[in-house]
Amino acid sequence: MSHHLVEFRDVVYRYPDATEALRGVTFRVTHGEAVGIVGANGAGKSTLLLHTNGLLLPTSGTVIVGELPVGKKTRAGIRRKVGFVFQNPDDQLFMPTVLEDVAFGPRNLGLPHREAEERACEALRSVGALELRDKPPHHLSGGQKSAVAIATVLAMEPDILVMDEPAASLDPKSRRSLISLLRRFSHSKIIASHDLDLVLDVCSRCIVLRDGAVSADGPAAEILSDRELLEANHLELPLSLQRR
Repeated sequence: MSHHLVEFRDVVYRYPDATEALRGVTFRVTHGEAVGIVGANGAGKSTLLLHTNGLLLPTSGTVIVGELPVGKKTRAGIRRKVGFVFQNPDDQLFMPTVLEDVAFGPRNLGLPHREAEERACEALRSVGALELRDKPPHHLSGGQKSAVAIATVLAMEPDILVMDEPAASLDPKSRRSLISLLRRFSHSKIIASHDLDLVLDVCSRCIVLRDGAVSADGPAAEILSDRELLEANHLELPLSLQRR
């Protein structure tokens, strides 16, 4: 299904201060793939993710989502296909109640109020947070905020789910719930994380970034068990593999 495809073709991105954050990045994510993006701090993970729905546009090269190149004229439509979950849930939660936050996207798509709320409730149910529907988002715990932020994206029914450090603020129980949720999401997923165990649990493929370039790309089980490769990229084996 081409509408689930994400492709980077020789993507270069320079920030206004001339810092080159991406250097010729090329890869292709096909329908149903779960791809983990890993790398040390400053490797370019977040910058790469921000290109998937036009929050950043390449200095050179091309990003394709579905059959469309990402650009100023296409990014509004592309954002309906690509659901983006930011590292900090507070960046996505701004309405008086959780239900209003989760229904905000569907209502912006033009759905009637009742239908938008039904879709929001279903999204909250899918992340185990329906009981939070009437609570103010700023009263929630970190794990609850993360679950609700994911629900705001799921309510848009995206073809592709992109997540930046989704487990960063979660306690162990909430993290396990997130992993279970991500395993159930059947469409394409791109997940940047320092939590290599989460990547190993959720993703079939792993891309290692180093200094803005692809250092390795292959099956997650092979990449994340290669101690020498990981150490060369300033990473360590997942904790689950260190105990073996």
